[in-house]
Order: sequence, then C-alpha cells, then structure tokens
Amino acid sequence: MSGNAGAGDAAHGERLQKVMAAAGVASRRVSEDMIVAGRVTVNGQVVTELGRRVDPASDRVAVDGTAVQLDTSRRYVMLNKPVGVVSSMRDEQGRPDLSRFTAGYSERLFNVGRLDAETSGLLILTNDGELAHVLAHPSFGVTKTYIARVRGTVTPQTIGRLTKGVELEDGPIAADRARLLQSRSGGDSLVELTLHSGRNRIVRRMMAEVGHPVIELVRRQFGPLHLGTLKVGAMRDLTKDELGALLTISRQ
Repeated sequence: MSGNAGAGDAAHGERLQKVMAAAGVASRRVSEDMIVAGRVTVNGQVVTELGRRVDPASDRVAVDGTAVQLDTSRRYVMLNKPVGVVSSMRDEQGRPDLSRFTAGYSERLFNVGRLDAETSGLLILTNDGELAHVLAHPSFGVTKTYIARVRGTVTPQTIGRLTKGVELEDGPIAADRARLLQSRSGGDSLVELTLHSGRNRIVRRMMAEVGHPVIELVRRQFGPLHLGTLKVGAMRDLTKDELGALLTISRQ
C-alpha cells in the first residue's frame, strides 16, 4: 500500500482515455491524441499525461471546453410534448401525463421544468437530478424560445412593449427577444418570444397583457436545444453535442 494518499486514490481510478472512450467521446487512440494535444481538462485543469486516472463518479472532464458525461447510466431524452398532456409523471386528476412516454425506458425519467397542458413542444426528460435542477431554476438564466399564434394584428410597437417590459400581477417582465413572424390584417399573428423566466404561463400572460391572447403555443428551443423536425409526440435521445452543451451550462 502506497503511503501517498493521492497516488493511492489515482490507482483506484480508471485511465482517462478509457473513460473517455466508454463515454463515447472517441476511440481510445483518438482520446489519447486529444489528451496529448492539451484539449482535455479534468476538474478545470488541463491534463496531458496519458497515465492520468479519474473517478467517473466525481471527476469532471471536458474536451475543448465542452463538458463530457462520464456516467453512462444517465439518460437524456427530448420529447415534443403534445397539447393535452400535463407535465407530470402521474396526474391525480387522471389526465394524460408523461408516463405514457417514459414507460418504454428502463431508467426512471422525470421532466425538466414544465409546459402547461395546452402548450406543445420541447421538453427534456432525464434521470439526472442535478442537471434537471440547474436547467429548471430561473437563476441560471437558461433561455426558452416560443412561437405563439395570437389573436389580432401585432404591430412593431407591441413587439417593442414586450422587450421593454410589461407589468403583470406578480411583477414586471420583459422578453429577452421578440419578433413578429407573420401578421394578417384582421386575422391572427405569429410571434416568436425568447425568455429566461420560469414563471407560470408567462408567455400567455404577457400576450394577454398586450391585447393579443394566445391561440396556440409551441416551445421550439430550450437553451442550446432545438426541436428541429421532431414530430409531435415523438422522442429521441440527445446527441453528444447537445448533451455536452447542456452539461457545460449546468457546470458553469
């Protein structure tokens, strides 16, 4: 037994390149090249020696500044939530809930944040509680982008009000970004809103406050994630790049 505690700890870890390969970063050989090139950090420190051992449960590894998930038991899924489904795993009122989408997974998945029943779009399901807490908490400032079909003809002045801020019953709120996508005279309009607020039904309340009640609402983006062409009711695992971007946010 070594008298050096640090060396003893390191001896019980796994080689960094092996852990990277298991996490799907690259083959072991390519991972070695990345380490030697100084592209890999462990707990914020650049590592260039191939003998370095890490503990996948506690050490934080990044490649080119993007976080890597070493724990292969973690699952991250994107759902395009349909209208009429409540954002909980079990609804006490018997309404359609998220359990129908998670039943096929061996992991116990739960939702990151919520979308109200009448709102469709991007929802993340995961078994990573730490990541879920960070992403759902408004203080971390993760932005969400929504497309709203609203009643009436929205003017540039109204868009200006949304970004300057409106007064609601629970305090003032301003959109990070707002733009008019489509406006039909005498009909309805399409508005894109980006916010980092986690307040309940915030887009619906903001649009009602400026005189344009929401008819239909879709969340298209959550932080670095885009809904893309994912069909309503469909699910897919996050890509390595998407997961890396999310983990990088959560670790900052």
